[in-house]
Amino acid sequence: MGRHTLEGNPPIEVTLRHSARAKRLSLRVSRLDGRVTLTLPRRAPAREGIAFLRAKETWLRGHLQNMRPAMAVGVGQSIPFQGRDTPIVIGKDRRARLAEDQIEISGSAPAAPQVKALLRHSARDALAQASDRHAQRLGRAYTRLSIRDTRSRWGSCSAAGVLMYSWRLIMAPPEVLDYVAAHEVAHLVEMNHQPAFWTIVAQLCPDYENHRQWLRENGDQLHRVIFND
Repeated sequence: MGRHTLEGNPPIEVTLRHSARAKRLSLRVSRLDGRVTLTLPRRAPAREGIAFLRAKETWLRGHLQNMRPAMAVGVGQSIPFQGRDTPIVIGKDRRARLAEDQIEISGSAPAAPQVKALLRHSARDALAQASDRHAQRLGRAYTRLSIRDTRSRWGSCSAAGVLMYSWRLIMAPPEVLDYVAAHEVAHLVEMNHQPAFWTIVAQLCPDYENHRQWLRENGDQLHRVIFND
């Protein structure tokens, strides 16, 4: 593992890593924090990677420039909730709640933990309802449902029938959340991604391809909402 600074305005810090599994040079920009990683095959010299990096400089700078900055949750900010920008304001209740297209929180406690708790609770309710509905259509049952803040996947289904979802899905449009639930419930029948699996997904969510594409294009923005507890 090494580092290289790509000179320019601004300079770009790049992590260089060799991998025995890599068959070619690859450049990756984290959609979460903008970190740049250049992966090289195990025997490739660093100078070859740096030459590759310079050749990709125009693309890299354009990509970084187009990334939206992370947003810390606080009063006066707006965050996505069910696909709509929703302002955070001080309310009269002691607990956070959704009221009149805004998130009302208590002024006597930090904003981030209150909003995070509200999102987690709302996500659990919405995902449980969607999972129950899809499971009933398939005549299958899951054993448990858990909510986490995962970065590598939006959901999963274990061989034991345990469903796991990212609570950040509540920030996406409702139909996108519903697609993820349909996707994971379909694994109760097919524990793979073969054509038979996608046929089941299409039965539960006919326009799933649109929602899958939305996540590919916009999912990183849900992770760029930062909750500083």
